[in-house]
Amino acid sequence: MSMERIARHLMAAKWMVNRAFPGDTLGAIDKAIKASEATHHGEIRFVVEGAMDIAPLFRGQAARERAIDVFSQLRIWDTERNNGVLIYLLLADRDVEIVADRGIDAKVGPVEWEKICRRMEAAFRQGDFVGGVIGGIQDVTRHLAEHFPPIGDDRNELPDGPVVL
Repeated sequence: MSMERIARHLMAAKWMVNRAFPGDTLGAIDKAIKASEATHHGEIRFVVEGAMDIAPLFRGQAARERAIDVFSQLRIWDTERNNGVLIYLLLADRDVEIVADRGIDAKVGPVEWEKICRRMEAAFRQGDFVGGVIGGIQDVTRHLAEHFPPIGDDRNELPDGPVVL
């Protein structure tokens, strides 16, 4: 448990999320997810969380563990073809995690997901939050389109709008 990390999370405020992800940015992300899902039969969710609550923070919960919790809470695993993908950003840590359901994860794997995360984090370090997220969505889209092309009866199984926690 790093004191520096605890301080970052305790000092993180809602305005920091709102500054990095104002309404027009959230709208652009929603639009990007909708456009993405028109090209494949998969589901993408984007979640940004400003900081972790105090209890998990003091337990030393990693961003990856928190992303898995969010994946479960939002029921992203509950898709017909097991092809849901969560793009999770823990803003206080500037850490991006991708959690993919077993159907798509078996085809892409952790090395490729990690590359996408690192590209997004590089954009965030430059202050380009909208570009980083949309670039990440486009990268995930390429994999979903390759492995889960659109089908005739495609329905939207999960909401497209970004989630701010």
